[in-house]
Amino acid sequence: MPPLPPSRERRSVYGFTAVNDRGRIAGQAVIDALGWPPGTAVAVAEASGLIVVTADPGGATRVTAQRHIRIPAVVRAWCGLVSGSWALLVADPDHGRLVIYPPPALDALINRVAAAAFGGDPS
Repeated sequence: MPPLPPSRERRSVYGFTAVNDRGRIAGQAVIDALGWPPGTAVAVAEASGLIVVTADPGGATRVTAQRHIRIPAVVRAWCGLVSGSWALLVADPDHGRLVIYPPPALDALINRVAAAAFGGDPS
């Protein structure tokens, strides 16, 4: 009998979304997992190619009534997140943050995991 998959070690909630032409991302279930109601002020920053969003009373962005968050253009440019591109959203309730994995970060992650799984061949 094959071994069972490992149990989850995190309470993360995942979602995929496309960024619109104004830099907004939608992820109601992911944002709700963080307990951020509409109007919550958030700070948006780049960290090693990822976009990190945290609740911050001094934050320049707010969660909209539709549970959207606008990612500033400069952050999108740093991370290669362009209009129409898809991103992985990861709510990390234990640390109170939303981490957005743009396509370049997903490519790097998938290449590393695939190379390990397939003996160096990421395809």
